[in-house]
Amino acid sequence: MTAVPRRRMVPAYLATGGRSRPGTKGFERLTVLFADRADPPEALDPEHRRLWELLRPGALTVVEAAAHLSLPVSATVFLAADLVEAGCLHARAPIPRAQQTDRSIVERLLVGLRALR
Repeated sequence: MTAVPRRRMVPAYLATGGRSRPGTKGFERLTVLFADRADPPEALDPEHRRLWELLRPGALTVVEAAAHLSLPVSATVFLAADLVEAGCLHARAPIPRAQQTDRSIVERLLVGLRALR
């Protein structure tokens, strides 16, 4: 027999407090979250505490945090926004993609390196 996956006991909409929009704008799926406090903040809800404890050892993106918490990304955005507003977490914009390298420059470099032999 295979094990039945555990289901969340609390629906995701309860983790967000029933809100439809987070207080902080600008969170994307790849926004990097990190905690900078050594001691846990006082009076956090269980879901907020789980997110803060998850981020205490290091930084994670919103998507990674959502996967670890078994929450939808949208609910994780709410939790993270609440903690950022409270000063418990910091959020950094995602690192932009690198621009494509001009192929002709790479080819000229390769030709120059081969000429050095």
